[in-house]
Amino acid sequence: ISGTISNPGPRKSLPKLLYTRLLLYLPEFIWAVIGAVWVSDSSVHCEKTVINAIIGTVIASWIIIIFTIIGVVIVFDPLGGKKTFYLTDSGTRNLESSQSGQLLYNVKSTATRVWEKRIRLLCCCIVQDDDHRVAFTSIAELFRTYFSDTDLVPSDIAAGLTLLHQEQDKMESCPKELEEVLCHSPSSVVTDDLDIELENAAHYMLFAAAAYGWPYYVYTNPFTALCKLSGDCCGNRPTDSDITGSDRRNFHFGSILKITGLQYRDFIHISFHNKIYEIPFFVALDHKKEAIVVAVRGTLSFEDILTDLSADCEDLTLEDVLENGFVHKGITQAANYIYRKLINDGILNQAFTIAPEYKLVVVGHSLGGGTASILAIMLRNSFPTLRCYAFSPPGGLLSVSKSLADYTKHFIVSVIVGKDLVARLSMPNMEDLKRRIVRIVANCNRPKYQILLRGCWYEVFGGDPDNFPTELDGRNENALTQPLLAEESLMVHRSPSYNALEDESHLNSPPQYPHLYLPGKIIHIVEESSSRRLCSSDIKYTARWSNETVFSSILISPKMITDHMPDVVLKALNSLSQEHRLCISC
Repeated sequence: ISGTISNPGPRKSLPKLLYTRLLLYLPEFIWAVIGAVWVSDSSVHCEKTVINAIIGTVIASWIIIIFTIIGVVIVFDPLGGKKTFYLTDSGTRNLESSQSGQLLYNVKSTATRVWEKRIRLLCCCIVQDDDHRVAFTSIAELFRTYFSDTDLVPSDIAAGLTLLHQEQDKMESCPKELEEVLCHSPSSVVTDDLDIELENAAHYMLFAAAAYGWPYYVYTNPFTALCKLSGDCCGNRPTDSDITGSDRRNFHFGSILKITGLQYRDFIHISFHNKIYEIPFFVALDHKKEAIVVAVRGTLSFEDILTDLSADCEDLTLEDVLENGFVHKGITQAANYIYRKLINDGILNQAFTIAPEYKLVVVGHSLGGGTASILAIMLRNSFPTLRCYAFSPPGGLLSVSKSLADYTKHFIVSVIVGKDLVARLSMPNMEDLKRRIVRIVANCNRPKYQILLRGCWYEVFGGDPDNFPTELDGRNENALTQPLLAEESLMVHRSPSYNALEDESHLNSPPQYPHLYLPGKIIHIVEESSSRRLCSSDIKYTARWSNETVFSSILISPKMITDHMPDVVLKALNSLSQEHRLCISC
C-alpha cells in the first residue's frame, strides 16, 4: 500500500514476505494431499456436515494452489529486471567484448524460451505441428522484444490504462480538442460516393458476419438460434464436393444460410478447415448485387490468434507498382492459402462459368478483413473490376510505400467504427502506448491501489476524470522535455520507445517497426452523442472519409473492444444505410 508505482522503497520488505508466503505453500500442499486421501477413504464415518465442510475446504485449497502455480508460471520473470538491465547495458557499453556479446545473446535466448513456454502452455489444448512451433518462436521473439525494456507488472499496466483513459476524456472535453477524423472527403470523391459505399458496405457486412457461422448467429439470437438451427439445418446438408472441414450437425452452414438469406444453390464452395495460416471462407453468388462474393472469417480459434500474432513482415511484389513494401506475415500466408484454393482448385472459374457477367467482391471482418485485403491485392491483376470491403482490419497490415498505399485505394474500402482497438493495433502504436503508460505511471504520485479503485469506479459508474497529483506539477516547461528519474526506474534500458520520449511523434518508429497503413480508402463511423454507456437503444452514427493518420494512436475506452465486434459494425452500417434511404424518400 505504501509508496507509488515508481517508488517501491517503502515496500522494500515485501519481497521477503512474498517468499515466506511461498514457502508456506509446501505444508499447505501436503495438507491438501492428506485431505484428498482422507475424503476418498470410504471407511471413515463422520457426520455429513463435517464431511461436506472438509470436502469444501480441500477443493478450495486445490483451487488456490492450482491458480497460484499457473500465475507464477505465466507472470514470473526468471531473468529479473536488474539482471537484464546489467547485461544489456554492459553489452552496449562494450560491444567489442565477445564475452559481453555472448552474455547478451544468452539473456535474449532465455527470454525468448520463457515466452515460448508461456505460449505453449496457453495453447496446450491444440494439436501442434511444425507450423505451430515456428509460429511460437516468432511470437515469443515479438513479445520478448516488446517487453524487454520495461519493468512493469500487469497491475502497473492496468493502472496506466485507467490513467490514460481519464486523461484522454479530459482532453476530449476541452473546447479545442484534436480532431479524430477528417471533416472533408478526398477531392476525387463526392458525398454521394460515401452514401453508395455505405450502402454496399452494409450489404456485404452480412457476408463477413456470416463467415463466423453458428457462434455469431447464436450470439446475436441467444434465445431462438439453437431451436431454429436444430429444426432447419438437417434438410440442407451439402454434398462432400461443396464443403470442406468439420461442420457438426450442419450448424455452420445453416447459420450462413439464415444470416445471408441465400439459397443452398447459391454457394459455390464452403470451407470450414481451420489451421494456423489456413482460415475458413466461402464463395457464393449474390444475385441482388450481381457479384461473386468471397467471404473470409475473422478470429475465432487459437489457430486464428496465432495467425494474428505472427506479425513479422514479408515482402510484397506487384507488377503494377513501382515501389513495393512489406505485409503482415501471418495474414499474408492466410491470403496465399485462400488464393491457391480459389485459383488452383478452379473455384473462381466454376463461379464465373455459372455467372460470367458478375463482378468479384472480397469481404471479411477483423482477421478476415486483413486477409481479404491482401487477397484482393493478389487477385487485382486477374480481375480488374474487383472490389474489396475490409471491416475493422488490423492496423499493422501494410508496411508499404505511398504508391502501393494509393494503389489499394482504387479497389479497397476499409470500414472502422469508433475507437476500435484492432484497427489501431500495430507495433509502432504499441510502442507509443508503452511509452505513454510509462510516462503517466511514473508521473503519478498516488499509490497504485488508489489509482485502481478510482479507475474501477470511473469505468463502471462514470463521473468526472480524477486530477491525480503528478511529479509534473510545478515544473517549468524546459524541465518537461527531460525524462524523469521515475521513468528511468521503469525502463530497463533506453530502448527506441524510451528515446521517443524526447520526440513526442511516435511516427519516428524504431527501424524494426516501419510505418504501417490501413488498406484502401477508409470510412470512419463515430457516434454523434458523447455518451459513455456501453449499450444504448438509440445511438446515432455519422460517417466520414478518413485517412491512416487518424488511427496512428491507440485510444483507451470501454468501447475499444465493443466497437470491433461484428454485430456493432453491422448495426452502425444498417443505421446509416436506413437513414440515407429515409432521406431519399423524404
